Amino acid sequence: NSFTFSLKLFAPLQAEMMKQAFASQRQLLITASNSQKPSDNVLATLMQPVSKAIQQVQAFREQNRTSPLFNHLSAVSESVPALGWVAMAPKPGPYVKEMQDAAMFYTNRVLKDYKEKDKMHVDWVKAYVSIWTELQNYIKEHHTTGLTWSKTGPVASSSAAPPAGGCPAPPPPGPPPPPPPADLSGSSSGGGGGADTRNALFASLNKGADITKGLKHVSDNEKTHKNPGLRGNTGPVRSGPKPYGSTSQPAASSAPVRKLPPVLELEGKKWKVENQEGAQNLVISETELKQVVYAFKCNNSTLQVKGKINSITMDNCKKMGLVFEDAVGIVEVINCKDVKIQVIGKVPTISINKTDGCHVYLSKDSLSCELVSAKSSEMNVLVPNKDGEFTELPVPEQFKTVWDGQKLVTTATEIAG
Repeated sequence: NSFTFSLKLFAPLQAEMMKQAFASQRQLLITASNSQKPSDNVLATLMQPVSKAIQQVQAFREQNRTSPLFNHLSAVSESVPALGWVAMAPKPGPYVKEMQDAAMFYTNRVLKDYKEKDKMHVDWVKAYVSIWTELQNYIKEHHTTGLTWSKTGPVASSSAAPPAGGCPAPPPPGPPPPPPPADLSGSSSGGGGGADTRNALFASLNKGADITKGLKHVSDNEKTHKNPGLRGNTGPVRSGPKPYGSTSQPAASSAPVRKLPPVLELEGKKWKVENQEGAQNLVISETELKQVVYAFKCNNSTLQVKGKINSITMDNCKKMGLVFEDAVGIVEVINCKDVKIQVIGKVPTISINKTDGCHVYLSKDSLSCELVSAKSSEMNVLVPNKDGEFTELPVPEQFKTVWDGQKLVTTATEIAG
């Protein structure tokens, strides 16, 4: 299709990963159309191939952060968890929409960078976004409240799953695909775990006042608060439904977390700063214009970058401080918490994405810097005044959107208080 063709032009390896993800999902849907819903453990096994494919797509993006097509790779990486819609009953469609929206941060960048340069990239964005739109339409028609399973046929077994390639169980939930060839219109909705229980509950509620007629009188010697001896005889309490993958592998949670060694090294044109804990004097001094800095999983640390560099990325950092002189490209903050950035010289753009708590100290030479934010909170920009002090200005987090008769108009709102 147009997606596979256009993506192959930019990232053939990632395109192949996506193709495999959809192929695995298609196999799951075919299994569901011919089989009854299995246990959660078996279902988790059936979902593993797609989960592995999701992990591969996301890892490919992380391994290619210096790629000139990083925004393309990021758009795919941010939206591919949408394939986990099969585990998102009772609202799988809205879940896909949420993942599609997450990709827009990067697809908008592609449109901005290439709309005047190369129409092929614009066509790629349209083709890629349409995949998730079509998937939502398919879900709405066949799987409105969850993955639909057949009423007849054998109960699905783990042998129906294609080999997962030995990849460990993944963070994002399992699977989804394009419409399968089988007609699912005659099958029943599987919903999420406990659908029969919910149906029984609603049937009872519909009885109205008659519901009390089925209650049994309990005498004092049968009440646990008046007869402590009965408390030890109560049966196990049934837990509520849990996401697929979280209940099927309890051993994974008990495994010790391996602490990775700290890294501060130049690899090719990338300065890697990783796994730093409590390091307050990290310095990168020998920089070149073509080099980039990538800080990953650094906590309670401070990094100083001297000279002029291409770009800087902070990813999954907490209580991290960054001081740099000049960046000719973007400075990007992703998935961070409580970080501070100080610009000594100039920077054209600072991007903040999925971050809670970010203070940006601008210099007099960087006041024209553009700040782009998405899905973030507690952001503040501090600008220097005549006295050498900083004035703190909060970045809006709440917006108002209205229809003006021709288009949507969005403005920032302020809350008095």
